[in-house]
Amino acid sequence: MYLADNYDDINEAVGIVMPILMECDKDDDFLEGIDKVGDELPILPLRNMVLFPGVAMPVIIGRAKSMRLIREATHRKLMIGVTCQKDTETEDPSFPDLYNIGVVAEILRVLELPDGSTTVILQGKKRFLLHELTESEPFMVGRISLLEDNFPRKNDREFEALVSTIKDLTIKMLIASGDPPKDLIFSIRNNQNQLYLINFSCCNLITQSMERQELLSINDLKDRAYHLLFLLNREYQLIELKASIQMKAHEDINKQQKEYFLQQQIKAIQEELGGNINDMEIKVFREKAAKKKWAKDVAEVFEKELGKLERLHPQSPDYSMQFQYVQTIISLPWTTYSKDNFNLNRAQRILDRDHYGMEKVKDRIIEHLAVLKLKKDLRSPILCLYGPPGVGKTSLGKSIAEALNRKYVRVSLGGLHDEAEIRGHRRTYIGAMAGRIIHNLQKAGTSNPVFILDEIDKVGNDFKGDPASALLEVLDPEQNSTFHDNYLDIDYDLSKVLFIATANNLATVSQPLLDRMELIEVSGYIIEEKVEIAIKHLIPKQMDAHGILRGQIKFHRKAVREIVESYTRESGVRELEKKIGKIMRKMARKLASDEAIPEVIQADSLKEYLGAKEYTRDKYQGNQYAGVVTGLAWTAVGGEILFVESSLSRGKGSKLTITGNLGDVMKESAVLALEYVHAHAAQLGIGEDRFENWNVHIHVPEGAIPKDGPSAGVTMVTSLASIFTQRKVRSNLAMTGEITLRGKVLPVGGIKEKILAAKRAGIKEILLSEENRKDVDEIKTVYLEGLEFHYVSDISEVIALALLDEKVEHPLFD
Repeated sequence: MYLADNYDDINEAVGIVMPILMECDKDDDFLEGIDKVGDELPILPLRNMVLFPGVAMPVIIGRAKSMRLIREATHRKLMIGVTCQKDTETEDPSFPDLYNIGVVAEILRVLELPDGSTTVILQGKKRFLLHELTESEPFMVGRISLLEDNFPRKNDREFEALVSTIKDLTIKMLIASGDPPKDLIFSIRNNQNQLYLINFSCCNLITQSMERQELLSINDLKDRAYHLLFLLNREYQLIELKASIQMKAHEDINKQQKEYFLQQQIKAIQEELGGNINDMEIKVFREKAAKKKWAKDVAEVFEKELGKLERLHPQSPDYSMQFQYVQTIISLPWTTYSKDNFNLNRAQRILDRDHYGMEKVKDRIIEHLAVLKLKKDLRSPILCLYGPPGVGKTSLGKSIAEALNRKYVRVSLGGLHDEAEIRGHRRTYIGAMAGRIIHNLQKAGTSNPVFILDEIDKVGNDFKGDPASALLEVLDPEQNSTFHDNYLDIDYDLSKVLFIATANNLATVSQPLLDRMELIEVSGYIIEEKVEIAIKHLIPKQMDAHGILRGQIKFHRKAVREIVESYTRESGVRELEKKIGKIMRKMARKLASDEAIPEVIQADSLKEYLGAKEYTRDKYQGNQYAGVVTGLAWTAVGGEILFVESSLSRGKGSKLTITGNLGDVMKESAVLALEYVHAHAAQLGIGEDRFENWNVHIHVPEGAIPKDGPSAGVTMVTSLASIFTQRKVRSNLAMTGEITLRGKVLPVGGIKEKILAAKRAGIKEILLSEENRKDVDEIKTVYLEGLEFHYVSDISEVIALALLDEKVEHPLFD
């Protein structure tokens, strides 16, 4: 595209101009008449156009001066000088406004166009240097001198290759720029005039007039060719880039057209089948909403959000998010409640059928059902069952749900760190969804399920928030009637939900959370309870799991007791179930191999199925040694007896050694016990010299097991009193209790487990703090048979009951 010397006329007369190729096989072909050129020439200034020797090009004449020059030159058949002006905005250029290198041109033809404009076709002849303008009216005349081109030597192979490359690149550019005439491409390919080919490319393929002027100013033809090749490569890359962009845009348009066409087809098919699927889904939402008995504010929010969904295009990224939100609202059981079964006897039977023991928990559930039956409308309690693993806290929830005729849902909170897991994510986040509370209510389909919050003591917190704090709203009966989920953004009533939390260790649960829950301890099972659970529940369950028919295998009660005592050590029954499963697998193998199996599994045959005994219970070891006293301890797997041993060795005195992997609290109890015995030495009949000449060593066996707690205080006092007096300890006696420096005996926990451990070890008498009497009264009498209890308030009572007047054989002191 070329700009005329009056560029205002371009849009009217020029358009896209194809190059005009002249037949110039030799340089002399376009030098004809150049010898008639004198020192002065009429000067035609052009805008954005640079003419090269040999090249013909059309020029639209617009300025009056230029028109006078063309008419004069045509009339007198004169050569003219053509040069480019520096600034296209200059209307009447002077010498400083023109480039000083121009081209002598011949006017080949003048065309008077129908629109009144005049176009001339000029052909360049030879370059000149413009020294000055000698006239400016009626047109410009300048003083010039002709310039010669420096040709390379003949047979220069490098120059020939350079020209060939320029020729190929010129053809490529002409083809890439449009659809040029075949004659033009043929002529360029067969033209042998190197100067003309170079000038033709300079004039027609370089877009910037400043760069064309720079090429015209180069005298050496080889240098001009190299510089031209550099510019042509740049221009060709630009053409290719434009073509690539156009191709991509064309492909995108085609893709959009294709998608639109397919969408229209899908729409037509859907209409034939009964309607648009999106419209059908919205219709389904409205039908479901019509059946909902929800609050007015919820209905308003739903209609508002459904209206947003209708206005969104199905292909919009927001459509799926809005669809999910509307679906969440409609799928929640806003006022849907399951009908409670108020048959208390049935509920009791279900609870007793599924779980042995747990009387406190069962009583609390029956009480809740009874009050609900009378009052009809009662906020559900928030229960927290805590105790060691494997005692049936989680499975109890299923039984409670069946007893109440409610749906059962469970959420495991172990390892939970993100508050959004409870309250949900705000809808501004990508991938936002409701919290676990709302999500599980959707699954339950009712607003009053039994909701188990499992492992509530294992909730963590980090930079994402504190889930335990989020649970405060869930588990507060005064707040959970308006529970706010961030995703749902509508208050939801959780007051009818029966939340049951489970925990192993209350120490890790925050105090505000504990205050909102009704704590019910689910202690470990005693041996008798484990035996009953195994016979009634675990053995039938494992027989079904291993494909063994009921009645094919029976367990002797002693065999079950032996498994509990010698192959497991736990508060619950998980390990016991694994051991029974191991026996069942061996029985299943024999049955599958048509081998004979025993009708009844006896205790003496357990080694064949389970191997050697894994655990041995501590037994009472007698009272023949001074300083050895039996204590009672509580562990996570139940109660145990432990022995506190004291010994004296000659030395400088005042040295106390404590061993047995004891914790700080237990070590302090030992120091306290020694100080008490020393302070009351006279009352106990102990001479002062024994403290000055004898070192004391206190040891608690099984040093690999860490031990701590204050409950061994009375045991240590008794042990030290026995070793210093050399008096025997009452036989078959065990004790537990904390002591003070004043000699008071304080209560301790885990009484039930400790009593059962004592009974297993053959203990006949148990010494406890007076304040622990209430704990013993709550234990079933069947577990207390054969035991005698002594309740004390002072250490002096302990020593009076525990120590006999009889001394041991071979005493250290007379």
